[in-house]
Amino acid sequence: MSETSHFVFLLVENFSHLAFSCALEPLRIANLLSGRELYRWSLASEDGTSATCSNRSVTLVNRGFEPLERGDRLFVVSGIHVQNHTTPALLNFLRRERAAGMSIGAICSGAYVLARAGFLTGVKTAIHWEFHDLFGEEFPEVDLVRNVFVTDEKFVTASGGTAAADLMLHLIAREHGRDLSTAIADQMVYNAVREGTAAQRVSLQSRHGMRNAHLSRAIELMQEHVEEPLSPFVLAGRLGISTRQLERLFGKFLNTSPKRYMMEIRLTRARNLIVQTEQSVSEIAMACGFTSTSHFTKVFRSRYGVTPVAHRTTLG
Repeated sequence: MSETSHFVFLLVENFSHLAFSCALEPLRIANLLSGRELYRWSLASEDGTSATCSNRSVTLVNRGFEPLERGDRLFVVSGIHVQNHTTPALLNFLRRERAAGMSIGAICSGAYVLARAGFLTGVKTAIHWEFHDLFGEEFPEVDLVRNVFVTDEKFVTASGGTAAADLMLHLIAREHGRDLSTAIADQMVYNAVREGTAAQRVSLQSRHGMRNAHLSRAIELMQEHVEEPLSPFVLAGRLGISTRQLERLFGKFLNTSPKRYMMEIRLTRARNLIVQTEQSVSEIAMACGFTSTSHFTKVFRSRYGVTPVAHRTTLG
């Protein structure tokens, strides 16, 4: 590609400064190392003046929601509490630009905004792992994956943090060659560049220092059955081991029991849904495998020291 490519980064309030920097810097360094203006960029926000990121730094922008130029590449960059900042004006802007044929992508929680705009039905999509519970509940029609980024779809998405750098290095390699992409990574002292299919979170084996396939698979099954939790007996049967063996594995590697570990997974998901959605306590209880709202409230309070309602009120 000899033509200069123009990126427009739409910064949504509370956007991730890390993800934004990781997306922008590879473009700057590409120009520096090539000696040519391969990339230009502009920054946009709803008020057309500035945007505040989650660390409270304020970034000045070049534009508001004026129509973009043909050939521009728009990326939505957002962060925490994205659902509170996905405004009608923002959605109308994105829908108008999409109708005009604009290329649109998303970084960090930006995929939430695209989903709210109605763009991602049936589309393989990456979003920061912290938003998976919220996203899965609100947009079951989207093909949510745990990849660090997705580029083989009509909407390019990256999961946030350094995954934004992975995405941009991938795009630069595709457009200007792997040698330039590698040189940019070297300039960034970034020697762990990932392909899009890499999983976001550190593997269970790395996180717990374990090498037991049965334990890894047991935890995967627990995470897949939050709404209908598997008993230790059923879980052990799925693995082809005895319940006693399963108990020993959890005790040895995690210093807990399968039952307690499953409860922790359910309560963590419940807390995510309380913070990130407007679902009722009873809906959240059902989504996390509790048949009784009162039991859910009791267990939640025992774990976190407050009721689900109080937790939401405090954070609000």
